[in-house]
Amino acid sequence: MAKAKKRQAMGRGLSALLPTDENLVQGNVEGKVIELPLNQIETNPFQPRTQFNPDTLAQLASSISELGVIQPITVRKLNDNRYQLVSGERRFRASQSINLKSIPAFVRVANDQESLEMALVENIQRDDLDPIEIALSYERLINEIKLTQEQMSKRVGKKRSTVTNYLRLLHLDPIIQSGIRDGFISMGHGRALLSVADKQEQLKLYKKIVANGMSVRATEQAVKPKKAKTPSTQNYTAKHLDAFKTFFNAPVQTTVDKNGAGKIIITFASEEEFENIRKKLN
Repeated sequence: MAKAKKRQAMGRGLSALLPTDENLVQGNVEGKVIELPLNQIETNPFQPRTQFNPDTLAQLASSISELGVIQPITVRKLNDNRYQLVSGERRFRASQSINLKSIPAFVRVANDQESLEMALVENIQRDDLDPIEIALSYERLINEIKLTQEQMSKRVGKKRSTVTNYLRLLHLDPIIQSGIRDGFISMGHGRALLSVADKQEQLKLYKKIVANGMSVRATEQAVKPKKAKTPSTQNYTAKHLDAFKTFFNAPVQTTVDKNGAGKIIITFASEEEFENIRKKLN
């Protein structure tokens, strides 16, 4: 019995120490951490994350069942009885899944734009977002919060080049974006595919990568532009070089570009040699 009571107390976690909204109904809850009924909380419509791994969610639920919620979620108050999630949706969902009645929550004041920015920035800094979700979050910060890439890089603690690399992924064909989200290819594969301007060629190579398990390095090699071969001077100039050298009594070189046009270069070491060459040209 003693062990059961101890386990029950542990399972309450931070909740055991917190007041409820009912205790504070006459006061101001903003800026406080309170124990909040789950049925008074609605999810955040600005939540950038669209996929939640069921296995990791189950692990989190198991941890909460044993130890309680250690870190409070963040909400904003909508009216007297309703709150909206700002951050902590995994903790909220995991608590719902084990039928908890309430959860520790930090209540803060935030308008729609601030709520969106907080949700986006908090999620970007997590390790379990896929590259496309991160890119979409960056895009929303630029379009909806009106941040420049420079401002955003400071806000999220990332180099500007890193932000740019994520945003460029959104130029890929949607099928390839889905492949990155589902883990069929990596962000490195996606960056390599950006070198292919034609969308149909992109898709063709994407299917080849998935079918053959191509590495990022192999993909980079596949999209690398093939260098045009410069026509060899042996085609029509090399066989005449000795004759030129004999005629001018001087070193002679030829260069030929990819279109077949070229130059003859006659080298001289003194004014006397130059005069000899000039006379022969006359």
